Amino acid sequence: MLVGAGLVAVVAAVGLLWRGGDDAQAPSTTAAPAKPTHAGGSHGGGGGAGKASSGVEEAEAAERRFSDQTCFPELARFNDGVTMETFRDWAAPLLASKDPLVRDYLKSKLAELIGDDAGKAGQVVDWARDAQGAEFKVLLSGLRESDAVQRPQVAARLLEAGLDKGLPLERRAGMLSALDSQKRLTPDAMDRMAEFARDPASAEAGWAATRTLGRVMTRESENLGDASPYLDRLITIATDSPDEQIRHLAQTAPLHTSPVLDAKTTDRFARILQSEGNEDGRDAAAQVLAMSSDKERVLKLFTDSFNREQSVCVRWALFRFSARVAGRDALPVMAQMATVDPRFQPLYGIFEMLYAQGNVDFIRVWNELPDQNPFGCMDRHQ
Repeated sequence: MLVGAGLVAVVAAVGLLWRGGDDAQAPSTTAAPAKPTHAGGSHGGGGGAGKASSGVEEAEAAERRFSDQTCFPELARFNDGVTMETFRDWAAPLLASKDPLVRDYLKSKLAELIGDDAGKAGQVVDWARDAQGAEFKVLLSGLRESDAVQRPQVAARLLEAGLDKGLPLERRAGMLSALDSQKRLTPDAMDRMAEFARDPASAEAGWAATRTLGRVMTRESENLGDASPYLDRLITIATDSPDEQIRHLAQTAPLHTSPVLDAKTTDRFARILQSEGNEDGRDAAAQVLAMSSDKERVLKLFTDSFNREQSVCVRWALFRFSARVAGRDALPVMAQMATVDPRFQPLYGIFEMLYAQGNVDFIRVWNELPDQNPFGCMDRHQ
């Protein structure tokens, strides 16, 4: 059994096994016990390397069993002989160990077994429909990391499972989360996920659908793809979802891609700034609007919103992001805000001084502030 420092050495050895794939050999100093060959049975495909000396020994070895004491020999035997057909049975006692490192190994091994085979990936989706607890997480994590998850038919099966009203919401959330490794989503998939996220009953599964849209949008943006279709659906969720947490997630998603907002998108985020009931959502809208291409319009919008706004934290967002919109040209607007709310007069003096020193870039100005959290607003998110 693994205790103390011995665990580190064992995990390192196991890491060599799964990184090496089927061709990897166990380190010679920690040789696993001899592995008898299967005699074909319910666990077919899981035979070891050695030959049994008699038919009786082959029969006795037909049912390979694993202990929940996850010592190195157990994992070595598993690694050498497991197949897709035996994975669930053989992994069960290893999962019972509740060792997170073992679970990481299992999901990596499953991803290796699936490879780029859409049929095997579909089998894992079927398994996940009734899997429980740690097994459910390992199955979907392994599928998510496999090459086959990028195949259209596999993504379609995950989406169907995620939108299946016959499954519990937490299981649907897992299915939809497994789609977040996609390189891109089809327009139909985006529409269906956005519609689902706006359903009052979607709960955690709607949140997972929204996060998946945001993560794939970020990947598309990083790869110089077109992120606008994702942004369009996310703004719809940000405006229409009755769930405050889902709305806020959609409202903050553009902050991970920093898109330049066109006139239409600026209009839509302006409505969020003016109508969102949650102050975190208005704060997020101010941050996103700072990336609009229409600087003059945004400064006017910020001025009007500041006059009506009751939350000091949202006012702080409108004040500081005015500087992001227009740099030193925003100082007259910021001075007017400080007149409306005297709490901002010392802050205005600091911004004025930093711009007088020749600072141009907003990030540099922000980093030079002696206190970035003057009203304790950021403490709400810790």
